[in-house]
Order: sequence, then C-alpha cells, then structure tokens
Amino acid sequence: MTSSCSLELLKTMRSILSQREIADILGHDPSTISRWERGLIPCPDHLEAVLLELLHQTPAKHKQRQKFTFIDLFAGIGGIRMGFEAYGGECVFTSEWNDFSKKTYIENYGNQHPFIGDIVQCPVSLIPDHDVLLAGFPCQPFSIAGVSKKNSLGRPHGFECTTQGTLFFDVARIISAKKPKAFVLENVKNLLSHDKGNTFKVILNTLSIELGYDVHYKVIDAQHFTPQHRERIIIAGFREKTSFTWDDMRIPDDGPRLGTILHKTDGSEPVLPSDGSTYFDHELQSVNAKYTLTTKLWEYLQVYAAKHQAAGNGFGFGIVYPDSVTRTLSARYYKDGSEVLVWQGNDKPPRRLTPRECARLMGFPDKFRIPVSDTQAYKQFGNSVVVPVMREVARIIVPHINAMIEKDHINVIK
Repeated sequence: MTSSCSLELLKTMRSILSQREIADILGHDPSTISRWERGLIPCPDHLEAVLLELLHQTPAKHKQRQKFTFIDLFAGIGGIRMGFEAYGGECVFTSEWNDFSKKTYIENYGNQHPFIGDIVQCPVSLIPDHDVLLAGFPCQPFSIAGVSKKNSLGRPHGFECTTQGTLFFDVARIISAKKPKAFVLENVKNLLSHDKGNTFKVILNTLSIELGYDVHYKVIDAQHFTPQHRERIIIAGFREKTSFTWDDMRIPDDGPRLGTILHKTDGSEPVLPSDGSTYFDHELQSVNAKYTLTTKLWEYLQVYAAKHQAAGNGFGFGIVYPDSVTRTLSARYYKDGSEVLVWQGNDKPPRRLTPRECARLMGFPDKFRIPVSDTQAYKQFGNSVVVPVMREVARIIVPHINAMIEKDHINVIK
C-alpha cells in the first residue's frame, strides 16, 4: 500500500508541477513517480516532509499558472471541453454545425468566444492562437491511391494530398497553421481497422511525419468510468517530445453499474429545476409513463429478435438491470431504444432511458441542462464522448501542456 499522506501531497504537487519537474527535484526517474501515483509501489513515508517543504517553497508563479487555452472542434455538446475545463483550460473558439447541438452547447457554456458552424468553410485566420486543439472529428473514407502512386514515383506529398476531402484535413490544416502545443482527437475504435488499417496509417503519418508531432494513441472502454461498454480511440499529440505515457491513466478495475445512473424511486431523486417533471414525476416517485414501450412495440421487438436469432444473426434488443453495464448508447436510440431497455418486471414492458439518464450514462453532471426535445437529446448524448474518460485524459495531458507553457515563458524571459 502507498502512504496515503505522501500520496495526497504528491497529487497536490502534480497539480502544480509536471511529473518530470517533481522527478528532477526529488532525484528520481519520472517512471518511479508514475508508479507511486498509481499505487504500484509504495510512496516512501520519508518523502512526506520533503513534499511538504517543496509545496511551501514552490514559487507563486507555478501555483498560479495562466490558464491554457484550447479550441473545441466538432464540439457536439461539449463533452471533451468539459473534461479539459476541469483541469484549468479556457475555451477560446468552438465549431459545431448542428443547430440543435449548438443550442445545448450555448445553454451550458455560454457564447463568450467565436462560435462558427462549418469548420470546412472557416479560414485559419479567423481561428485564435491556442495551446491545445480538441476535436471529436467524424471518420470519413481516406483515399490512399494517390499516395501510393506518388510513393512509387518517388514524389514528395503532404497531408493536403493524402487527406483532402475529409474532415480530418480541416484538423490537419489548423494544426499546420496554428501549431498548438498539443492536440487531442477522439473517434470510434473502428478507425483503427477502417480500410484494412490504411486510414489510420494516413492519420498517423500526417500527424507525426508531415506535421512533426509526438503522437500517442489508446483505445479506452468507458465501462471503467460509467456503466456503458463504449470503446473509443484517443489520439494525443505534442509539438515536442515529452515523457507522456498512457500508463499514467487511473483506470478503475471495477466500474459503476446501471443502478447508479437510474432515476431513484425511493424519494432520493434530486429535483432539477431545469428538468421540471419532464422525465421524472416526483409526486408519484416514478419515471414518466411515456418512456415505457407500448405493448405493440415491445411485441414487435421480441418477434424481430427471435427472427434474427433463428437466422443466426446477432440483432436484437438489450435488456438491462440495475447491476448491468449497457451496450453502447447510439444516436439512433430515439427510434425504439432497443439497445438499452430497462426491465420493469414480467407484467410491464421495459422502458427507455430518459434523456437525463442518458446524460448520466455519458458522465454529464445533473447541472447539465437539456433544452431540446427528447429526439434531439438522444441523438446528442448518443454522439457524445464520455466526460469522465475525457477528464482523466485531461488529467494526464495537462501537466505536459503546462510544462511546455512554462518552458516558453522562461525562454521569453531569457
């Protein structure tokens, strides 16, 4: 076991100094600091006094770092933004083309900075300088035919050749022009295997070779953070070489279960003024009846599932219980809710999750307001990122960003 007092002091210092800075001061390797943080080896008790003295002696300029800035591309309803704001980031530019998502975004984050719709039409001159680029970019087909031909002829080619016509091109052109200290990109796991892996090769080649960034990627399953099996790839890149490693992530072995996000019928369900009685009836202490499937729809889903099962297909509905981990919530959930249906007993059809429960399933706090229809809300949460995942990603990335900002500051002084 790790010394709890020393570990807490270490965590406090990590919010001020980078892992490398602490390692240099203590005379240890950064990997040792990482193992202390993750509890793999004990953090020595004698370090408590050293860390406490270090905390007191840390210059104010370290303790009061200027906020790092970021831009939020393909922003959806701001799930990635929320993760990075939790660690001190300031959003200075947002792009989201869907008007309903924009409504939800502005309702929750305000509109104090430039907010545009289509990033494809936006010249980079309108995008402010920033430290970090965040983007949950859609995956589109990449053509590598032209790349292969130029390679065979020995001709040089750049990312404009390999990615023109895809939305990833717009991410690449902004990185090329603005040269942020770091970027974080999110996409579906299948990006790795799309076009037999060629799409991902183009992406990595563009980011690391063409644009010169130190690139790291990892597939993360959200079920460690929320009760939902949802695998997504996170790609992080740094303008210069860092000691960044995904091993610094704190991924719980046993994540929460569905009961933690369902409406409580025992009188403990919080009253949310922004929701009113839209999703939950506090007088009856029950989920509103409109979320229970009609008998006709429930019968149809059972017949549909039985037909596909007989044919050897995997299609069908997904019944869940308080101790379940759900399937991946999708943007099509508004149609029939079939992938996640909450069991209500043999004498009653199952029900859909309410939009508030979907918000919780994606890790959004109850203060997050839902100003759109159920149909739009289901689409938005089905397309979103899982906030606690992005918050953990931010936790291990931000120290490296801050270290780069501090380095730039020192170079300016010199």
